[in-house]
Amino acid sequence: MEWKGKKVLVTGGAGFIGSHLCRRLLSMGCIVTAVDNMLTGSYKRIRDLMTHPNFRFLKLDLRSFDNCMKAVKGHDYVFHLAANMGGIGFITSVGADVVHDNILMNINMLEASKRENVELFFFSSSACVYPEEKQSTPNVAPLKESDAIPANPDTYYGWEKLFTEKACEAYHKDYGLNVKIARFHNVYGPYNRYKDIRAKVIGRFIYRAIMYPKLNIEIWGTGEQTRSFLYIDDAIDGIIAISESDYNEPFNIGSDRLITINDLAKLIIEVSGKDIEPVYVPGPIGVNGRNADLTLCRKKLGWEPKISLEEGIRRTYEWVLKDLRESGEI
Repeated sequence: MEWKGKKVLVTGGAGFIGSHLCRRLLSMGCIVTAVDNMLTGSYKRIRDLMTHPNFRFLKLDLRSFDNCMKAVKGHDYVFHLAANMGGIGFITSVGADVVHDNILMNINMLEASKRENVELFFFSSSACVYPEEKQSTPNVAPLKESDAIPANPDTYYGWEKLFTEKACEAYHKDYGLNVKIARFHNVYGPYNRYKDIRAKVIGRFIYRAIMYPKLNIEIWGTGEQTRSFLYIDDAIDGIIAISESDYNEPFNIGSDRLITINDLAKLIIEVSGKDIEPVYVPGPIGVNGRNADLTLCRKKLGWEPKISLEEGIRRTYEWVLKDLRESGEI
């Protein structure tokens, strides 16, 4: 697969994963267009890219099919990461808007990519597609890609992601669109959100640890629910590996290291160097346990995570601390 000189579109390009992907693609010699409606995107994430000769930014609402055609036109590869999404606090509180916005964008982008005969269409899916009953205990068995069917996601966000995976399958079958699909499992790192309702757990815990004792780390539920977490650099490596493969079905892009939310908080507290006793409050916890089976990735892609959770948290903590200092909050 060729990268150098290819014209590549990244939707959600001012988002967390999207901005990191833009940097990697530029480093590989691609000509990159980032598209974002700036609802959850941030100019700060792409500020350093704005003067790059092979980068351009378009502010577009991809719920409009005309805007999708405008964005896709002239591109070789499309990486569709744009989504109305956030952490568990957000996706359990918002249903209709998530389904409406994301399905519109996803179908529009698939159709535009088909009409423009793009060479590759990458879709950013989620571990939220997996059935609720397979995630009922903290000591959960790692989820294989085949476990998604029969379907029973626990959120509307998971349902719309799974629907779009099947739409990708249909566009591949009927039109020969070269689709690639990653099911991301809790990606974190520099430039992730850490304050508002869309923030995910690592960013939120780090922010509160830095602000302690003004704020405290709040754990929703008992903290015995489990997850696995993937550092952003490993996620980008996974995207590139999937893109270069000849496989058109979903891959788990995550870690298979299971950890309780309580132990995650302990790791972050250790990095902070502070004596913090988290508080337990009511809040959405999602499924009781979720972990990624990486057998398929290792076999088909030769990919697995390289950055330990401890190292990833340290890097992310240092970035949030720097960001808060630059903003004048501390």
